[in-house]
Amino acid sequence: MTHSPKQVIVSAGVLFRDHSVLLTQRKAGSHLAGTWELPGGKVEPNEDPRDTVVRELLEELGVHIEVIDIFDVTFHRYPEKSVLLLFYEASLTAQSPEPQAIDVADLRWANLADLDTLSFPPADEAVIAKIRRRLR
Repeated sequence: MTHSPKQVIVSAGVLFRDHSVLLTQRKAGSHLAGTWELPGGKVEPNEDPRDTVVRELLEELGVHIEVIDIFDVTFHRYPEKSVLLLFYEASLTAQSPEPQAIDVADLRWANLADLDTLSFPPADEAVIAKIRRRLR
């Protein structure tokens, strides 16, 4: 019997503002440390993935968001695990503070030119291509 890698479901937020998208940088010591990604995290057992986005962005960035709709869904196999990624377009609520790097290495509002200079996890390549088309 072969050991199959574990499968993880991740839910992330896609927030646009002024021809840019909100990105966070993975912390040192984490899987793919230093790469840039859309903020989010693992879906807990029995948790609605939309609730995951709301919870993760509050924990990581201190912001309050509204989930708008699904933006993209991708699947990627890393050697140690498989990841199903659910990307939800979202927006900051009127009462939300500006994002802060609370539980991430860094954050930035990245424009189209920035996307060409940053390093992303392999699992995010398809959604980043879709974001590029949206920002054009």
